[in-house]
Amino acid sequence: MTMRAILKSWVERYFSDEEAIILLLVLVAGFAAIIWFGRMLAPFFTALVIAFLLQGAVSALTRRRVPHLLAVIVVFLGFISVLLTLALILMPLIWNQLVGLVQETPRMFASGQDWLDELQSRYPNLITPDQMQSWIGVASREISQLGQRALTLSLASLGNIMALIIYLVLVPILVFFMLKDREKLVGFTLSLLPQKRDLLSRIWHEMDAQIANYIRGKFIEICIVGTVAFLTFAYFGLPYTALLAVLVGFSVLVPYIGAAVATLPVAAVAGFHFGISDEFVYVLIAYGVIQALDGNVLSPILFSETNNIHPVSIIVAVLFFGGIWGFWGVFFAIPLATLLKALVYAWPRGLQERGGEARTKGVSRGAKEDEPATL
Repeated sequence: MTMRAILKSWVERYFSDEEAIILLLVLVAGFAAIIWFGRMLAPFFTALVIAFLLQGAVSALTRRRVPHLLAVIVVFLGFISVLLTLALILMPLIWNQLVGLVQETPRMFASGQDWLDELQSRYPNLITPDQMQSWIGVASREISQLGQRALTLSLASLGNIMALIIYLVLVPILVFFMLKDREKLVGFTLSLLPQKRDLLSRIWHEMDAQIANYIRGKFIEICIVGTVAFLTFAYFGLPYTALLAVLVGFSVLVPYIGAAVATLPVAAVAGFHFGISDEFVYVLIAYGVIQALDGNVLSPILFSETNNIHPVSIIVAVLFFGGIWGFWGVFFAIPLATLLKALVYAWPRGLQERGGEARTKGVSRGAKEDEPATL
């Protein structure tokens, strides 16, 4: 079979149906809009995610016979309260602790160098002076790069402040109207699509529940893990508790990788504050227990009804979409991987099922014609 015949067979299998071509065009247009206009439309996409997150609360209130507009107002006021709390209380606290940690980094580096010297003197055959100098050189370069990044961030702070003001004004307005006029917006979007969209509707209904559950579940998981980490670090008297708790909370966004990355700053701060002591070991044990409970208890409870994707696929999705869209790519890596999985399974099966249904109807119709008039 020639290459042309193979390509023709493949196209006929996957694109012989009108709905498959429509779905392909919708996907290409959607990804192109995000890639080319993602930075420009970032407030819109942020508001869309938040509205998706809050819609569950609005639906819960309306099911209890609360008027839709009143439910939207109640949920929106709760969202504004949380936003003001984050902007006026939590963010300044985290920023102050981050500045303190950056200022404390040279002392932490000197303490780590002293610890390496002591380790080399105790175990001269295990760690050679060349290895120790190599480690110190790598750490010095990383610290210098960290200082350069902090300086660049401070020089660009004016633009960041203006972007933050735009977000704080536009995003709440967009969220309110997305919640209030959800039916109108959805109806308008559907009116732009062709009438024949069974395949698109089937994939959308499957993804709608999974993405909504994933976003809400991740939000709950971040809050629970971050709060437990904050209380645990505060109990042990660890400095920079709010900053470390936020870091541990957001580490759940990246499965398997986030927990390992968050371990480094927690271990570094605990080692600098307590030294190599029992308290240092207790902090690491407590952190390990938090991560173990999150991975084996909390995460399965929150995401039991959502996707079931292999860990290798999750890591590849995080690397790929994170490299394209940064933070939001990491956040939506699992839903996007679920979308691709749904497309892979639904696309061929959709065509085959329709063919199978047609054959089944034909067989049943033929069987009925062959049946006698009376039993």
